[in-house]
Amino acid sequence: MTSRFVPYATTPARLLRQLTSDIVVAIWVVIWVLVGMAVHAAVSTIADVGRQVQTGANGVAENLDSAGNSTDDVPLFGDALATPLRAASEAALDIAGAGQSLDNTASWLAWVLAIAVAAPPILFVAMPWLFLRLRFFRRKWTAISLAATPAGEQLLALRALANRPLAKLAAVSDDPVGAWRRQDAAAIHGLAALELRAAGVQRLRR
Repeated sequence: MTSRFVPYATTPARLLRQLTSDIVVAIWVVIWVLVGMAVHAAVSTIADVGRQVQTGANGVAENLDSAGNSTDDVPLFGDALATPLRAASEAALDIAGAGQSLDNTASWLAWVLAIAVAAPPILFVAMPWLFLRLRFFRRKWTAISLAATPAGEQLLALRALANRPLAKLAAVSDDPVGAWRRQDAAAIHGLAALELRAAGVQRLRR
């Protein structure tokens, strides 16, 4: 994982923290996706009721309309019988329309509520995680790119002089600043290695 394209550190402690954070974030996302799915399923039951009402009312309307058409042939009382049957058929169609409206509204509301419940906690955790991972990836990319050239390695060594703890600098050289000024290759390499480790890279590739 020393490649600049791999968004993971090569230092063991940092790599462990990254893998742990990835697992925690993944579990968090899965949990809230399941919660969102549960909310969607719960609200969708209302849509199922609407579909059932629509189907049943349409069936009743068809039967009443068919009965009204049949009574037209009854002598004397045909029209009197057909009129209320057709009126009842139209009322059943209105109920079917209400059922369809309930189905459409509940189906739309199920998605809205599922997203409203799941998205905020997912984004609350995922956005900072993504920001930190992108920042790390950019830093690792830059550090490895600089380490590939002598001038870049000197720049990394200079950053180490400015940013790394004194004890670590002293472990590289008794006079790290003087060694950097003299362009001591071993000292510069050691100082650059400090900065690379801070960026999550275990060692320089020579």
